[in-house]
Amino acid sequence: MCGIIGYTGFRKAAPILLDALKRLEYRGYDSAGIAVINHEIKVEKRSGYVSYLSGNMEGHVGIGHTRWATHGEPTDINAHPFVDCRNEFAIVHNGIIENHEKLKEDLIKKGHRYSSKTDSEVIAHLLEEEYEKAGDFRKAFINAINRLKGSFAIAAIHKGEKRIMGVKKESPLIVGIGDGENFLASDVPAFLPYTNRVVILEDGDVCEITPKSVSFYDMNGNPVEKKEEYIDWSPESAEKSGYEHFMLKEIYEQPVAIENTVHSLFSTHIDLKYHGKINVIACGTSYNAGFAGKYLMEKMLKIPVEMHYSSEYRTRPNVRERALSILITQSGETADTLMAAKIARKRGHETLAITNVLGSSITHHVDHVLYTSAGPEIGVAATKTFMAQLASMYYLSAKLGVDYGIINESRHEEFMEEFRRIPRLIENSLQLEDDIKKIAYELKDKEHMFYIARGINYPLAMEGALKMKEISYIHAEAYPAGELKHGPLALIRKGTPVVAIVSKDETYEKMLSNIKEVSARGAYVIAISSESEVKSYVDQWIRTPSNNPDFSTFSSAVVLQLLAYHTAKLRGCEIDKPRNLAKSVTVE
Repeated sequence: MCGIIGYTGFRKAAPILLDALKRLEYRGYDSAGIAVINHEIKVEKRSGYVSYLSGNMEGHVGIGHTRWATHGEPTDINAHPFVDCRNEFAIVHNGIIENHEKLKEDLIKKGHRYSSKTDSEVIAHLLEEEYEKAGDFRKAFINAINRLKGSFAIAAIHKGEKRIMGVKKESPLIVGIGDGENFLASDVPAFLPYTNRVVILEDGDVCEITPKSVSFYDMNGNPVEKKEEYIDWSPESAEKSGYEHFMLKEIYEQPVAIENTVHSLFSTHIDLKYHGKINVIACGTSYNAGFAGKYLMEKMLKIPVEMHYSSEYRTRPNVRERALSILITQSGETADTLMAAKIARKRGHETLAITNVLGSSITHHVDHVLYTSAGPEIGVAATKTFMAQLASMYYLSAKLGVDYGIINESRHEEFMEEFRRIPRLIENSLQLEDDIKKIAYELKDKEHMFYIARGINYPLAMEGALKMKEISYIHAEAYPAGELKHGPLALIRKGTPVVAIVSKDETYEKMLSNIKEVSARGAYVIAISSESEVKSYVDQWIRTPSNNPDFSTFSSAVVLQLLAYHTAKLRGCEIDKPRNLAKSVTVE
């Protein structure tokens, strides 16, 4: 979940490293640091944000790191980069070294002195030891990483050399190829202003970059060939472009993100077998997108769709079944979802990934891939990638319906006509922002909220509650509205905010009854609905533009995102960097 950057080239390294780390802060912001070679290795690191670093260093080769703490609290001492005892090597690391205690114990016996409480520092000391034997940086690096157990992406530099060594094992690492300069990073936005030519490393790949060359090896040191790819993202897509926060910018990018995703989906050919059952496996926001898709899939396909949290999937008994398993992950690097993909394959399931990142790790562990072309998302709280995942599940529901012979061409075309209107629907929903700001003002001093809905809107209620708790720190819970009387009503008192999502479908009358239940107990009810009748039962009504129950989810999602955003802004919260969270969860 940490962010790594490496640079070697003709420019000053420090400004590039700091700029890149700011683009990677969504991966962690507990501490940050850089190391630059200028005759000797100079290190600047401290707890807190990248902006706390001065970057006052000379030199054209360096590495940097922004941290989400796992081993060792977020302090100056535990910040990366780490150096060896002789200050000849510096390293940055993302992942977990499972055997670090044993390695550390052995190295201390040999005279090595440690300064931190992290698992990562051991790598620098291993490099020092292996270099004494090998006398060559590349050989020492390969020998050192072969002594490590766990998950890791590592970048390392050696005093007096212009090359950077890197390795990927279950944590992301990408090479950026420029002219007279090359880059190494956890994610493309880090170096996007300089190049969009990339090589995406796979597990076990070792890279060696100099200003004018890139070379690749396996973990035994044997040369390997890698394919260069072109990332079709503009540098501006990783900038705020005048918006106060990345989250707001990305909310407003959703019409284009869906337009691009729809085009990508229609351009992708996948042939999926009929299995009679579908599993959807994901975490967090991706789980909520998949959960909404479950409702639509069961409605259209008339087959069971079972939801699984990725982190819980491995504990599920190995039930023998023929199934399609859909794995959803924005980054393609989510550790729990990657493990679930491997398990599903072992169980004989046909597997399909929905991801936003070309060539990410999960694409190597599934049978099929659907890409959401949402562009880079920097805000930790997912918005446009959620919407793109939701659109992908809708597209897949209709496609499978036709492929399986369950829906006819006429029904399919009718559905696709609505599907193509989603970008316009989102644009119309964004026009509700001023009304939403006024309601956010009523919520800013609350500490507890409830979200209620039925049917396909229940996953949207879950997503709305998740967004609110992530960025405003208001305790927010989502419930199927029918469950209120089974416990949650005990927590409703005068002034308790309740957000109700209401569609004119088979759940409509029951939702009105549930609204009356909470209103009778003094709740402050905010309804998200296209139906004017709802207004007479609630304190606030946000009128959404869609009256199609299947597609009103997209309108509701926009409202819920903006409501969380403006509430958090009024509370003075750090919206793009919510406490204790990071965007790409690459550890289990």
